[in-house]
Amino acid sequence: MEEKYILLVEDNPNDVKLTLRAFEKSGISNRVEVVSDGVEALEYLHGTGEFAGRNHDSLPVVILLDLKMPRMDGIELLQRIRADERTRLVPVVVLTTSNEEKDRAESYALGANSYVRKPVKLSQFTEAVQQLGAYWLGLNEPP
Repeated sequence: MEEKYILLVEDNPNDVKLTLRAFEKSGISNRVEVVSDGVEALEYLHGTGEFAGRNHDSLPVVILLDLKMPRMDGIELLQRIRADERTRLVPVVVLTTSNEEKDRAESYALGANSYVRKPVKLSQFTEAVQQLGAYWLGLNEPP
């Protein structure tokens, strides 16, 4: 059986560190691949660009997706993930600081599986990430 892993699409290095630390603190030892924007995420998923040669048949069990990123934002990436036959069923959790109703509605309309606002307090952020990991890696049955 193939290893379950997470793809974290996040441009803020501090949020990357916090997310990885939260997984570590919760005992989640699954691999977390990190890319910094939508362009890198597509290259990763398709095994192109700097990820050329990567087995692109290996897909993450869940994608944690920030919305506000350079080059290609999370909304455009979500559209592309859902438009691609190979990746359209991969669960996508929007993990963002945005509290805009427009972002939430558009994310769900484009096929996001969940929308989670990043809590401001470190302890709440850690708890949210731990719960996400436990659910998507342990409880959820992938397609």
